[in-house]
Amino acid sequence: MILVSACLAGVDCAWDGKNRLDPETKRLVDEEHAIAICPEVTGGRPIPRAKTEIRCGNGEDVLDGRAKVCDENGNDVTIAFLKGARAALEVVRKYNIKKAFLKSKSPSCGVSMIYDGNFKGKLIKGDGVTTALLKREGIECHAI
Repeated sequence: MILVSACLAGVDCAWDGKNRLDPETKRLVDEEHAIAICPEVTGGRPIPRAKTEIRCGNGEDVLDGRAKVCDENGNDVTIAFLKGARAALEVVRKYNIKKAFLKSKSPSCGVSMIYDGNFKGKLIKGDGVTTALLKREGIECHAI
C-alpha cells in the first residue's frame, strides 16, 4: 500500500477545485494499491480555496515553527496544514505505508521543490509540510 495525493487520483480537491489527474496514480487507487488523501482539505481548507505558499522557509521550517503557510490574501493557514500533515501521518501509520507519490510543488505535498512564498512562480529547494513530516517518519516520498 502507498499514499498518494488525492488530486493525482482524479479527486477535484486542488486549490482551484480541479484535479491533477495522473492515470497511473488513479489506477493504483482504483485497484486498492494506494490510499488517496488531500492533507489541505483534511486539515480544514475548503474547495476551492485561495492559493497558498510557505513564507520564509519550507515544510521543515513550518514543522519547527520557523515559517508559516499563508494564502495569497495574507491569511496564516499554518494550523490547517499541520493538522492535515498529522492526518496523513495517521493514515501512513495505520496502514504501515512506506512510500508516497505526492503532488509536485505543493506547499503541502511538494517533494524537493516548492514555491518561494511570494506568489510569483519562483521555485526553491524544499519539501511541503506533509512531505517533511512523512520524511521525518522514514517514508520514501516521490513527486508526480
